[in-house]
Amino acid sequence: MTSAPLATRLSVPSGPLFFPVTAYGPDGAVDLDVYRAHVRRGVEAGAAAVFACCGTGEFHALTPEEFQDCVRAAVEETAGRVPVIAGAGYGTALAVRYAKLAEEAGADGLLAMPPYLVVAGQEGLLRHYTELARATSLEVIVYQRDNAVFTPETVVSLARTEGIIGFKDGVGDLDLMQRIVSAVRAEVPDEFLYFNGLPTAELTGLAYRGIGITLYSSAVFCFAPELALAFHKALNTGDDTTANRLLDGFYRPLVELRAQGRGYAVSLVKAGVRLRGLDVGEVRPPLHEPSDDHVKQLAQLIERGEALLQEVK
Repeated sequence: MTSAPLATRLSVPSGPLFFPVTAYGPDGAVDLDVYRAHVRRGVEAGAAAVFACCGTGEFHALTPEEFQDCVRAAVEETAGRVPVIAGAGYGTALAVRYAKLAEEAGADGLLAMPPYLVVAGQEGLLRHYTELARATSLEVIVYQRDNAVFTPETVVSLARTEGIIGFKDGVGDLDLMQRIVSAVRAEVPDEFLYFNGLPTAELTGLAYRGIGITLYSSAVFCFAPELALAFHKALNTGDDTTANRLLDGFYRPLVELRAQGRGYAVSLVKAGVRLRGLDVGEVRPPLHEPSDDHVKQLAQLIERGEALLQEVK
């Protein structure tokens, strides 16, 4: 666990936020040695934080024991250099259990994902996340997506809740996000963090920057950290020429490829990590592997991205 408050460490990140995949061996079991190597490479490449066992890390497919082993491994590999945020999800009781496991493993914070299956009203969602925040000493980031979509009024209440420090958007409704940012700014004096959490967040980075949201999760960092770093630098220095060249030549085609298969937001990323020389195994069911042709297209896209980097230097 790092010493400074999580909100402080995340507010001005030195690089992209890293969401490592979870490595499996040939027998399908978690391969902690490969996972450690993946996390270590990401930190050494310039990640500002490690979000362990979240969406890209197949939180849904891990047992509680595997989850804790992976979070502990991430904490050990980062060695305090960057904060480690662990996923937490399902119903309130299980989310609290995962929070306790993450605390024991030494994590710095939690990314609270949507509750399992049910579509709850605002009152129930608020109760769920406030009870989770009360039950843990870890600072919490609430993840909006799928069956957990919030009104501005509910986010104001979340922002007033002790222990909840941020809000990650995986919906992509900029009108809603602008109203949320405005409402919280008007009602809550303390700093509150916002994150662009769309599957390939770089594609919408310029739009989110327009409403003041510059923190984002980067799945591309898992397999092409040099591209993710170049885009991150361009976005945060106002170099829109470079950002747009990377968007047009790499990120837009990547998103179009990702749209070719369900679950590709995870399985295509994992294929990318394997293409770059680290065998992290396949995804677990119910996700499935990309087709051979799609993996070939991904390899060509990575080559194109590398060529773009040479052009923009």
